[in-house]
Amino acid sequence: MLKVTDLKAGYGGSEVLHSLSLYVENGETVVVLGPNGHGKTTLLRAISGLIRPTAGTVEFEDQVISGRRASEIVAAGVIHIPQGDLPFPELTVLENLLMGAYRPEAWKERKQKLEQVFELFPVLGERTDQLARSLSGGERRMLALGRGLMSKAKILMIDEPSLGLAPFLIDDVYQTIRDIKETGLSILLADENADHLEDLADRVYLLEAGTLVKEGKVDEMLQDEALLAAYLG
Repeated sequence: MLKVTDLKAGYGGSEVLHSLSLYVENGETVVVLGPNGHGKTTLLRAISGLIRPTAGTVEFEDQVISGRRASEIVAAGVIHIPQGDLPFPELTVLENLLMGAYRPEAWKERKQKLEQVFELFPVLGERTDQLARSLSGGERRMLALGRGLMSKAKILMIDEPSLGLAPFLIDDVYQTIRDIKETGLSILLADENADHLEDLADRVYLLEAGTLVKEGKVDEMLQDEALLAAYLG
């Protein structure tokens, strides 16, 4: 479904990603795991078109999408949920969700998608008229995930879902991601926390200094304590 080949990208002439290659199959959940500052966010930005790769290709459903505008990549079904969620603070929960369905194809199915979102996140259904700025951190994270689902996503790319959340909220957020996985949607997750990957990830890539150093099944990776200690402390 998603194939990244020899990708290079960075900022202001400084290369962050070094000939990086990975893939995500249809319905698969893949996690890119690595310390903060080693290129996870840059990878998702390069795939979603927020920055332009300097070399390599990104293919989605056998079509090259690298070099396209971000709006075209969204239209293809590649949805990026960034760090910090970025809700529209002065819009209501419902208005934020509907913003995710701004494309004509998604707008036609907004009612069905809203039902799906409220089934996954009942708390959002209880707060449809509440301003986004008044939500808790966990609720904002759910709103960001729900807004992504409104867009007729084929793959969700989620950046650091536990970042900045209180510990008691983190379990809830990862459980909702597991619920999304059960719908059959493909997921590419960037994370520095390996604690919640069991029963979620199908495969894991370890990222160090912009280079993927190892790839494998989640159970194999999580059992290798020396490997995790070396790359994640």
